[in-house]
Amino acid sequence: MNLTYIWSKLLKKARLSALSHCEIDKTSKVESGSNLVNVIMKKHSFCGYNCEITNTEIGSFCSIANGVVIGGGMHPIEWVSTSPVFYEGRDSVKAKFSEFAREEVKTTYIGNDVWIGQNVLVKQGVTIGNGAVVGMGSVVTKDIPPYTIYAGNPARFIRNRFDEETILALEESRWWELSDEALHTCAEYIRTPVKFINCIKEKYGK
Repeated sequence: MNLTYIWSKLLKKARLSALSHCEIDKTSKVESGSNLVNVIMKKHSFCGYNCEITNTEIGSFCSIANGVVIGGGMHPIEWVSTSPVFYEGRDSVKAKFSEFAREEVKTTYIGNDVWIGQNVLVKQGVTIGNGAVVGMGSVVTKDIPPYTIYAGNPARFIRNRFDEETILALEESRWWELSDEALHTCAEYIRTPVKFINCIKEKYGK
């Protein structure tokens, strides 16, 4: 293997990740160069390199690609000025002419088994439903329903991943809450949703 490539990968990993007030499940992974503040990430999820995620709850089995920004700050557009010199808190500029409180920060919710493509921007307070897919480079400003595919700027509905009956069955199964042992039992059917759902129903009554 090319030594330059190996050295480059090592340098990329060496940057580490910055986490503050986060709860990351031991089975999940945050790649180096990513900054997370006030984030909950459940089991078997990951975010890639150079992500910025704040005030967000992330479900299980989520795949968040490189360069994703979720739940960034918002400036008060109803005021005369949007500059941080007029509201409380530390910021990039030091001057303070007044220190009024801004609106409370909204939590962003990412469901279970969500795939968010590279360089996606997700507005603060948005909810992305279970099983949804967001195409690379998209700008998400509104809620995204479960098991849909959205893409674009602003992100728009492309299509459903499955028919309505299958989507409802997947939602009702709540398969992401099963133990690892249970998932091993039904994982052989992961490529055929109906068989996977039936396996869960037969063995675990979901």
